[in-house]
Amino acid sequence: MFMNVFLSFFTFLFVVSLASGQEPGLITLANVPPAKRIVADEQIRKSFSAEQAARYLDNASLAWQKQQNCVTCHTSMTYLMARPALSSTLKDSGEVREFFESYYMERWEKGKKYPKQVYNPVVVGTALAFHDAQTSGILSDTTRQVLDMMWTTQRSDGGWNWAKCGWAPMEIDDHFGVTLAALAVGIAPGNYAESDAAKAGMEKIRRYLRNNRASSLHHRIMITWASVRVSGLMEEPERKKVLEELLSKQLPDGGWSTPSFLIDWEEYKRKDGKPHDPNTSDSYGTGLAIVVAREMGIPAGKEGIQKGITWLKTNQRQSGKFFTRSPVKDSKHYITNTGTAYAVLALQACGELPGWPFGE
Repeated sequence: MFMNVFLSFFTFLFVVSLASGQEPGLITLANVPPAKRIVADEQIRKSFSAEQAARYLDNASLAWQKQQNCVTCHTSMTYLMARPALSSTLKDSGEVREFFESYYMERWEKGKKYPKQVYNPVVVGTALAFHDAQTSGILSDTTRQVLDMMWTTQRSDGGWNWAKCGWAPMEIDDHFGVTLAALAVGIAPGNYAESDAAKAGMEKIRRYLRNNRASSLHHRIMITWASVRVSGLMEEPERKKVLEELLSKQLPDGGWSTPSFLIDWEEYKRKDGKPHDPNTSDSYGTGLAIVVAREMGIPAGKEGIQKGITWLKTNQRQSGKFFTRSPVKDSKHYITNTGTAYAVLALQACGELPGWPFGE
């Protein structure tokens, strides 16, 4: 009985997809199920599946878009950064990209509205810039316009009034937004960093980083990542020092722990009052560490990097996600969505997935 219902359901989806002109199995806004609660005890897969990673990312981002109608750092921004690495495995509907573009074309340009949240052009611009680099390799007109708008919402001190929802490390302080904007400028194709708007905005960013201390290793990692792409953010000796500190945090099982990037931030505490756990590997820490190490020129074949890749490929969950415990509170593990995207980027950066566009 169960099998008959199961087969009937997928036959229905197949017929619907054909009727709508969509490929069978394509996850869209029309058929995406509500997002499930992200839990820690989901069973680990017997082997890595790129297709299942793609399905998880599609489900998470489209469900968030459908239910919340907003872009967000912890889910949809990093989706656009990483999803092209999986496009040869499973096509995506393109609706997340369209949604990001609509922020400019429908809300800001056509609607003649100034961004309600002044940090949104940074989030939208970063996602589109990465996506352009990962797909066409050409900066789209919309991406350029969003990046140009980003500078109009920048404060005179070089920062942005960032989202401070308490969701560390992405939505907690202005510093993250500044380094994210710098990274977007460096990643953007078409030599965008040399445009007049970018040059003026980057001068303010450099001033902000000189005047505002990096509170944690995570802050320093973000500056390091951006500094590979944009000059004047960090001197080479300091960049090497951060890389050494980052690599030293690798755990015996081959992974990295996100809390190990935050525990030197004396003011930062978990919302639930629980202690930080710097000794358990997770996908956000491992993915970010590998991507930044590769950006810094560490070979993919280096033993430590390969141990990290092995950790990722042997710790994917049945749903396709790569779990990361929230460094904030155990009831909201949204960072898992970013961790899954960073895991995909790390695998791509090491040749486990095709298309890494950023060179050695």
